[in-house]
This record gives sequence, structure tokens and C-alpha cells, in this order.
Amino acid sequence: MTEMETIAIEPPELTLQQVFILLEQEQFDPLQTLLNEFPPKQLALMLEAMPPAERKQLWELIPETLSAETLTFLHDEVRNSLIAEMPAEALAAAAEQMEVIDLAYIMEDLPAPVRQTLEESLPDDILEHLENTLSFEEGSAGRLMSTDVISVRSDVSLGVVKRYLHLHEDLPDYTDGLMVADRDGIYQGKLLLNRVLTGDDEDLVQDVMNSQHKPILATASEHDIALFFEQSHFVSTAVVDENNRLLGRISLDYVIAILKAEADHALLGRAGLDEEADLFAPVLNSARRRTVWLAINLVTAFLAAWVIGLYADTLEKIVALAVLMPIVASMGGIAGSQTLTLTIRGLALDQISSGNKAWLARKEVLIGIINGLLWALVVSGVAWLWFRDSGISLVIGAAIVVNLVAAAAAGIAIPLILQRLRIDPALSGAVILTTVTDVVGFMSFLGLATQFLV
Repeated sequence: MTEMETIAIEPPELTLQQVFILLEQEQFDPLQTLLNEFPPKQLALMLEAMPPAERKQLWELIPETLSAETLTFLHDEVRNSLIAEMPAEALAAAAEQMEVIDLAYIMEDLPAPVRQTLEESLPDDILEHLENTLSFEEGSAGRLMSTDVISVRSDVSLGVVKRYLHLHEDLPDYTDGLMVADRDGIYQGKLLLNRVLTGDDEDLVQDVMNSQHKPILATASEHDIALFFEQSHFVSTAVVDENNRLLGRISLDYVIAILKAEADHALLGRAGLDEEADLFAPVLNSARRRTVWLAINLVTAFLAAWVIGLYADTLEKIVALAVLMPIVASMGGIAGSQTLTLTIRGLALDQISSGNKAWLARKEVLIGIINGLLWALVVSGVAWLWFRDSGISLVIGAAIVVNLVAAAAAGIAIPLILQRLRIDPALSGAVILTTVTDVVGFMSFLGLATQFLV
């Protein structure tokens, strides 16, 4: 058995490590054959896991029949890096193979010469469709919707609908029903496929359709779309304009992608990172992106250090304070982050409004008081056993209560204020909260110690 035969396994079992081995051994033909069997989404994941040199090699091996769709699954930074190195002719050829919804997604990232070439080469109907799609804001339902939708009129029978469906070779993915619209395209409801299959051929669509099946406006944001599907449990839904005219539909696969993007945004946002960032981007690009948040963190760290410096004399006299000081800040940080996370989640799910903000704030402050008193007893006890000083024990206990209450208040106030200022709480809330809990923790602990122990 040759070395090549030991690693050229069936496509579904091809691992990332084996791709690296094949590239290193320059086994390009066998690898290209294997890649031809993979779906574009998996090819995109492989490309994103490659350093720049290997990524370029792998991209050149992906068959042209798959390259267009693969581009649509890549994160922005990775896709743009590949686009920058593609000849204009190759880019235009790939773009012409895309569906309009995918082409609209990457159109604004294409170089001007490629966009011009595309506009000149696309058929008039496709170009008009593309322009209509691009007329909606990025991230709106109008941008995300598919016009691949089957609609019927309400005054026809189910028998007619069945014969109409037989004329189609295939149905669009995630088709759980047919959209019902009148002759002017006004949306009236949805005819579920199970009613078509089980209903009598003589029944009229208007008698068996679901007229309560709400559509979504083309101007709705990604966040609104995700909430709509979560609350309605639909597989697909109609997209309409302000006049209730049927424009297209959005299906569950796009909603899953939205939810994943929101989860990535929330996770990486806490570290000041972008979910579209390339893990294998050049060192200088990555360093520049992260430097901004390191600088912000440095400012907040100096602020906390400045507060500590105000009480330098106290620390010199009572060294035990320096040992216990991080405990106060740490307890406040954890308590505040719990409230912050729950508040951001509530805002994301539209569970927080003007009617319940005050109640929620009171609840979180009361939780802060209860936990503050509980853990003040614990920490005070440990401090007394450690240093045998009742004054230090009482001071750190009081500081724990103050900081946990402040942390709870800040945990709910910060996201609400940032949202009002149109700043993403997931991106900057944690940095601000850490500053608050550090400053309040140090100031309360050292301030009380200065007042009562020195």
C-alpha cells in the first residue's frame, strides 16, 4: 500500500489534518477529486481553518462549480482576502453562477471593475431582481428573503393546486406550505402542504388555508426575524412590503444562521472582537484590531490603579488590606457579570421594556443585598481567621455588601444606557462593568479602612 493510499480516504471522513498532509505532499489531483464531493459550506469551513498560504492553495483546487457558493459561506474577512487575489474574469464567472440573494450579499465587497462587468453581463431580469434586493438595507428581511416561492390564489380548488404542483420538478427547500395571494399579489395567508395532501380535491383554498399565518415586513431586522420565528415556530414565512404585497419568503435555515451569528457576536464581543474576523489573518492586521480594546482596558486599569494610589498611606500601614483587596473587586465583578449577562439576554429577546425595567432593577438590587450580606459573613469570617483582626473583618464585609449592590445596579443599568445610546451592550458592557466594580470595590474597601482603621 502506498503512502497516498493510506490518506486518500472517503470524502465524508476527510479531516482537516489530512488536507494539510495532502497539500504538503503536493497531492493536488487526488485532493481536488475529494473536494469535488464536499458541500460548499464544509469547504468554507476548511478554508477558514487554513493559514493564508495553504488557504490560497486549497482555494485554487476547489472546482469552479463549487467556488461561487463556497464564497457565500465564508466570513467577510476571509472572503475578501480571496476576492482580492482573484482575476476579475474569474470573479465575474463565479458571481454569475450565484443566486441573486447570495450575489447581493457579496456584491458590495466586489471590486468596482467586477461589479461593472457583472452589471453588463447579467440578464435584464436578474439585474432588476438584484437591484430590488440591494434597495433594502443590509440585514433586513428584504435582503435575506428568497423569491423562490410558490404562490396560489384563494379561489382555486385543492385539486387545481395539486395539478399545479405536479408541474414543478422540485419544491424550494423548507417548503412547508404555499403562499396565498390575490391577482394583485396581496398576501392573504398560507396553505400548508399537509392540508393539500389530506384535503378533498373539491375544497377551495380559501376554506382550508391559514389566514392567521402572519407575514414579516421586508424592512424587519435580523433580530426581529429571529424573534418572529422563535415566537411563531414557523418553518418558513412570507415577506411583504408595507402594502402587504408578497415579495418572497424567509425559511428556517436563514434564521439558524442569524442565531449563530448573534451567538458569535455576543461571545466575541465580550473580548472586543468581531465575529467576521479571520482566525488566520496576518499578524499586523490582528494586532491592530485587538490593540484598540487593549488600549481601552489599559485606561480602565489606570483608573483603578489611581483609586488605589489615593489610599497608598493606608496600604503602607495595614499590609493585610493589599492581600484582601482583590477579593472585593473579584466578587463584585462576578456578581455584576451575572446581572449583565441576563440583562443583555433580556434585551436581545425583547423581554425588557419601560413597563418592567424598574421591577427588574429592584429585583437585582435586592439579590445584590442578599448575596452581599451572605458572602460578607463568609469573607469576614475567613479574614478574621486569617489575620485575627475584627476591624479588617468588618471593613471587608461592609465593602463586599457595597460592591455587590453596586455591581447589581451597574449590571442592569449599563446595558440599558448603552442600548439607549445605540451602542451594542455585548461589545462594551463588560469593559464598563469591570471598571465600575473595580473602582467601587477598591474605593469602598480602602475608604472604609482609612476612615475606621487608620
